[in-house]
Amino acid sequence: AQLVESGGGLVQSGDSLTLSCAASGFSVDTYDVGWFRKAPQKEREGVSCMYSERNGGSLYYADSVKGRFAISKDLANNTVYLHMDNLKPEDTAIYYCTIICPEDPLVPSIPESYWGRGTQVTVSS
Repeated sequence: AQLVESGGGLVQSGDSLTLSCAASGFSVDTYDVGWFRKAPQKEREGVSCMYSERNGGSLYYADSVKGRFAISKDLANNTVYLHMDNLKPEDTAIYYCTIICPEDPLVPSIPESYWGRGTQVTVSS
């Protein structure tokens, strides 16, 4: 089972970007899929999550991105997307996706080695 992030890039403040999280070995319809980000000298931050149907199917957004980011999934492509509007310089970070939501109590204990490559988002002012 694997998740691969893509879609990052260098954009200007106010621009939009859509990140992709492509799954293989399992269906994104059966697991929670969350987006996290890590900026230099900052703690990893939970950004968004789409809970699986068996877990209620709700959506989660961090306060810092509410109203600007939207999570969605495409079952045909087995991919979860994070569409980001009105990007700000403080959104600059490496973005990661994984099968756990930011609200999960296990998140603080996830080792650094767990995280994949992520995709870099850089927002210039």
